[in-house]
Formats: sequence, C-alpha cells, structure tokens
Amino acid sequence: MEDNIKTIDSGRELFGWRVDEFIKHDRSRSWYAKAIIIAFLMLLFAFLTSNFLFAIIIIIFALIIILHHDREPERIRVGVTDQGIIIGQRFYDYDEMRNFAIVYKPGQGIKNLYFEFKSVVRQRLSIPLEGENPLPIRENLLKYLPEDKERTDIPLSELLSKIFKL
Repeated sequence: MEDNIKTIDSGRELFGWRVDEFIKHDRSRSWYAKAIIIAFLMLLFAFLTSNFLFAIIIIIFALIIILHHDREPERIRVGVTDQGIIIGQRFYDYDEMRNFAIVYKPGQGIKNLYFEFKSVVRQRLSIPLEGENPLPIRENLLKYLPEDKERTDIPLSELLSKIFKL
C-alpha cells in the first residue's frame, strides 16, 4: 500500500519548545457544585422560554467539561521557523498571518505569543512562551511579520476562561 502523506517544507527552525496542549485547571468540588446549579438554572430558563437550541448548547458544553475532566494535556512541540509556525503536526505560514504580539507580564505569570490571521474565519493563535526568552523570538518574527504593539493584555476571552476555569 502507498502512504499518501503530504510533506510540507516548513523551513529552518529558529526556536523550539514544548507546551501543554491545553490549560488544565484545578477545579474544586464547590466549582462543580456552582457549575451544576448555573447549568440547571440555564436549562430551566431555556425550557421556560421554549429555547431548545440553547438547552442543547448547555448540555453539549456540560458534556465537554465532563469529558475533559480526567484528560491530561499532551506536551506538543512549538517551532518558529523562517517560513512559519509549527504547532504539533500543524504548520501555519507567515503569509496567512496579519501580525503577531507578545504579552509579557512576569508579575501576573503571563508570557504569551499571539498571531492574528488575515482570514476573518480563523481565530487568533495563542502560544505560551513558558521558559523561552521573548526578546530573540520577537526580533526574529519582526523579519517576517509586523508587530501589534497595541495588544498589551491577554484577550478578554482568555481572561474569562482563566477566571472561570473553563
């Protein structure tokens, strides 16, 4: 049998490190109790207003949280190359990206790299820098992409996700 594996030239790797696939939050029993109460109230509201689609969305959301409860994040490889960004098995070409930003606030434990795509349907790419020095990464990325200097904080969606442990 012939393998139909498509290989892409991702360029010469300039920086590489490993990150968790997702952030695993420590949720207490009280967090789960509050989540169950809120979900029940939202389901009750959905049924009282005959909004069954909302009820289905709440149920799916709850199932996703339950299924991810015991799952441990895998460590995946991140690479910055002269052609683009590699995350795990995915390659993102610089041509697809609009800009990048580095948010570095050591006092708050924030050290992330963000990429905005040219396509409006692609969501922002957020990569934790963990133990990496952001300055040489920034200097190299400036050769390929403009920097978004207006981004000085993590996005609101990420902040809410962190606060509510989602």
